[in-house]
Amino acid sequence: MPSTITSEQLASVGTIGRTILDEVGKAFIGPPAVTEAILTALVARGHVLIEGNPGVAKTTLVKAFAQTLSMNFRRVQFTPDLLPSDITGTYILDMRTNTFVLREGPVFTNVLLGDEINRAPAKTQSALLEAMQEQQVTIEGETKSLGAPFIVLATQNPIEQEGTYPLPEAQVDRFLIKLRMTYPDLADEKRMLQTYDKPPPPVRPVVGPGEVLKLQALAQEVFVAEELLDYVLALTQFTRSHGRVYLGASPRAALALLHACKALALLRGRDYALPDDIRQLAPLVLAHRILMTPDAELEGGTGAGVVTEALAKVGYKTPRR
Repeated sequence: MPSTITSEQLASVGTIGRTILDEVGKAFIGPPAVTEAILTALVARGHVLIEGNPGVAKTTLVKAFAQTLSMNFRRVQFTPDLLPSDITGTYILDMRTNTFVLREGPVFTNVLLGDEINRAPAKTQSALLEAMQEQQVTIEGETKSLGAPFIVLATQNPIEQEGTYPLPEAQVDRFLIKLRMTYPDLADEKRMLQTYDKPPPPVRPVVGPGEVLKLQALAQEVFVAEELLDYVLALTQFTRSHGRVYLGASPRAALALLHACKALALLRGRDYALPDDIRQLAPLVLAHRILMTPDAELEGGTGAGVVTEALAKVGYKTPRR
């Protein structure tokens, strides 16, 4: 079914996207594609896991991005003694009314930064599962809905082992996109030194909750040809039949890739998705959802390598005219 998005709406979305990239660029010195990936996740109603060594500006990126959104923002520093109730909230006794009232946790926000999420034990990490998937939390048997829009931006350090807890696979699967941040190139690092020798310019808000909800609704209207659906399915099937893969990309992963492609197409001013959208996003959406066999892991095999192989071997079948 053809898209109903107008050219005026596409132009407005393009302006919003470029402005957000420019504003984040005031504080974050790095490739704009990283910011674009986070914005894509927001428009696709997904969440982002950012992995990188200490000091590569993971938290700076998230805070700058949050500042471009005129929405509620909360930060949680994950530690080994953090409890699930520290995230979701708990009921406390109000002495004035002699009744129990809910003290909402930081999850009751629009943008939640989970800093060093892998420093908390699995029980605490799982407190986010329901929030990320269902946009609700259950506190002492009572379900509470979260506000919209809602996005979790989590960071983790991949090199430290002491005092860290690997994220459960079910939780990793809830992240639409996983970004791996490395050290900046020489030019960017020099620009960072020049920028941060004095207070950087402030990042101004660009959009509010209402505008983000409209973007999310527009993304659902982006047209995806049947051939693109077949391409997504072929890529995920390749990961499942790979001899070095223990667990391939799930149907949820295929759907996540589809949603992300529609969001990216919209942000780039199109009301239709292209194979290039899938090729760009597949490593970010599929790689962290693939589990390698023990032998493959010992030999250095990764999900990212499997996705790269899939993109090289699985061709896009153009429609017949």
